[in-house]
Amino acid sequence: MQAYLTSNLYLVALLSIIGAFFLTAMVIPKIIEIVNRRNLIDDPDDRSSHKKSTPTMAGVSFFLTLIFAIYFIKSWDIDLVSINLITALTLIFAVGLKDDLVGSSPRSRIITEILAIVFLLFCDCLSVTSFNGFLGVSSLPDIITYAFIIVMILTIINSYNLIDGIDGLASTIGVVIFSIYAIIFYLTGLIFYFLLCLSLVGILLAFLRYNLSFTKKIFMGDTGSLVIGFCIGFFTLKFLAMDASLFGEFSFFPENKLIVIAGILYIPIFDTMRVILIRLLNKKSPFYPDRNHIHHILIDSGLSHYKSSLFLAILNIFLAGFFIILSFYFSSFQMISFLVISSALMFMMFYKLRENIKLRNKFKHIIRAINLLL
Repeated sequence: MQAYLTSNLYLVALLSIIGAFFLTAMVIPKIIEIVNRRNLIDDPDDRSSHKKSTPTMAGVSFFLTLIFAIYFIKSWDIDLVSINLITALTLIFAVGLKDDLVGSSPRSRIITEILAIVFLLFCDCLSVTSFNGFLGVSSLPDIITYAFIIVMILTIINSYNLIDGIDGLASTIGVVIFSIYAIIFYLTGLIFYFLLCLSLVGILLAFLRYNLSFTKKIFMGDTGSLVIGFCIGFFTLKFLAMDASLFGEFSFFPENKLIVIAGILYIPIFDTMRVILIRLLNKKSPFYPDRNHIHHILIDSGLSHYKSSLFLAILNIFLAGFFIILSFYFSSFQMISFLVISSALMFMMFYKLRENIKLRNKFKHIIRAINLLL
């Protein structure tokens, strides 16, 4: 049976996405039942875009399904990275579950995330030995490289966590990112990573069905956003560690790997950098909670959760394709210029949209006052 599956990659790919979808879809109702029975629901606060309390912790189903998926596709794990990944995911799952149940301090979360990343770095297949001439840099001292990788994955994990603010956004962005990585890994012959990406697409599609439901709604919670964010970081690290010779199918300059990563993860990274900049300009802590995220702006402008999520997912696809195509023709120095210009344009677009919302709200107060006087 195993030999038959090994020789039928397309069948295994289909089973990976369908199996992950149905397993997640079967587990989530059980989680909803337990969460409601134990009153472990998410109550909306001033920043929330939701009006009523909603069950959370769908991420438990993500973790369980991932473990089954890794076992199912272990035959393709020629890098022997599965045990490192499972160990790291267990740490991430534990801190996310604790955060959903009783809360956890930012320090304990960061320490646990760093420890999980270190477990990945123990695998030689995830060793970054060269930056392929990015901005003229081919290699860095090991300590600087490890520090860069840890900061990069921490940024990815927490950026993904921060976009989980409206229905459908985190899951649709996740589907986009995993789909792009699946294509890359398939074309470069990294089948284990390709199949795992497909499994994660199946998981998020199953969750999306419940997340957008009016009667059976559930949030992924920190358990889910941390697990998914960590998986994005894991695939990003593998992409960064890949030998340049594997990129023959793409023909983009290997020095542009970091720019391609920025394109694939554009929406969560841009949103996080934008929010931190705004808070610093307002002389507030970067961790100060507010409603300055781009999904909040879209919601406040009148778009529904579904339309806002779909718009940002399509925008992410466009920007990822844009940067991947440009990386075929331009050096990393030129690509940095394109990245800065596009980010500045995006910043201006959402700034104008935010100001228009404020202006419109001012007119609402004036109209309300006139109505009261009349």
